[in-house]
Amino acid sequence: MWQFLREYISAPNTIGAIAPSSRHLAAAMTASIDFGKARCIVEYGAGTGVFTREVAARKRRDTTYIVIEQNDCFYEMLRKQFQGMPGVVLIHGDAGNVCSFLREQGFKHADYIISGLPFTSLPRQVSHRILSQTQEAVGAKGVFTTFQYTLLRKAFLEKYFHIQGIVRVWQNLPPAYVLHMKRKCCPEKQISADSMV
Repeated sequence: MWQFLREYISAPNTIGAIAPSSRHLAAAMTASIDFGKARCIVEYGAGTGVFTREVAARKRRDTTYIVIEQNDCFYEMLRKQFQGMPGVVLIHGDAGNVCSFLREQGFKHADYIISGLPFTSLPRQVSHRILSQTQEAVGAKGVFTTFQYTLLRKAFLEKYFHIQGIVRVWQNLPPAYVLHMKRKCCPEKQISADSMV
C-alpha cells in the first residue's frame, strides 16, 4: 500500500490511483475472460499485480499471458512474484508497443486485453497510440476491458471501440467503472490524432 502511494505521488498521471485495486475490481475485470479457451491474454499497467494474480491463478498452463508494466518499481515487484511462472511473460515496456510484443510471442492477436492504465489522466497522444495499437491487437474477435474512476473519457474510448457493457464496482478505493469493449469495424488508421476532441 505504501509503495503504491509513493509511486502515485511521484507520477500521478501514469499511476492514476492512490491504492491497489480490490479483489472485487479484479473479479469484474476478468469476468469476460473464457479461461478455458483463451490462448493469449495481455495486461497493461499491472501495478502491484492484483489482476495478474487473478489471471495467473485461473488461466490454463498453456495460455500465454503477456504482462506489460512500464514503472520500474512495479515491474520489479511483478518480477519477484511471477518470473518463471508457466506461460507468464513479463515485459518492462510500453503498452503502445503491444503488437510488437504479441508478434515476439508468436501471436497476431490477443483473445483478451485488460488494462489498468488511467486514460483520463494520460496525455491524449499517448492514449491514442495505445488504443490504436489495442484495436489492432484484439482483432475482430478479442475483448478489451479497462477500468476508469470516471466516465469522462467514455466518448473518447468509443472512437476506437464499441462498449459492450459497463459495470460499477463500489467495493474499491475509489469506486470504479469497468468497461468491456470490442473493436469497431473501421481500421484504427482512420482515427487520426486530429479527430481527438
